[in-house]
Amino acid sequence: MTRPVAGQDYWLASGMRRFVASQVFRALLINRSPQPGEPSPVDHMARTLSEGDSLIIFPEGTRNTSESPLLPFKSGLYHLEQQYPDAELIPVWIDNIRRVIPKGEWIPVPLICTVSFGAPLERLPQESKDAFLVRARDAVLALRPAESLSC
Repeated sequence: MTRPVAGQDYWLASGMRRFVASQVFRALLINRSPQPGEPSPVDHMARTLSEGDSLIIFPEGTRNTSESPLLPFKSGLYHLEQQYPDAELIPVWIDNIRRVIPKGEWIPVPLICTVSFGAPLERLPQESKDAFLVRARDAVLALRPAESLSC
């Protein structure tokens, strides 16, 4: 009942990726550039949540290859929170993810990861999009283990 959200442009590019996305990960594949009048990625995520599934969202929007531990979060997380306020947004830090799923690879490398879960983000009425995204990013960074701060 838990599904990762991923860009369909990448995961539908080959038969093997398509198989892994649909049959292994059961990913919710989204069109990152919908045409006017088409449902947005947020619409698809909200519908999936309303159907009872949970989602794994990487709010940076792409794999981080920079020296920064996290890229700024994209606005989709904020819009999802606005469109589906009943969703519990749980910050999560996956330690060692860059080595387990390197950029350009689509099959995880069998290495140990540590996953840390935080408290659900509190809904703050009248909070601006920018303030929400910074608060959500800070909540994820707060879960980063001390031993990985030098990585």
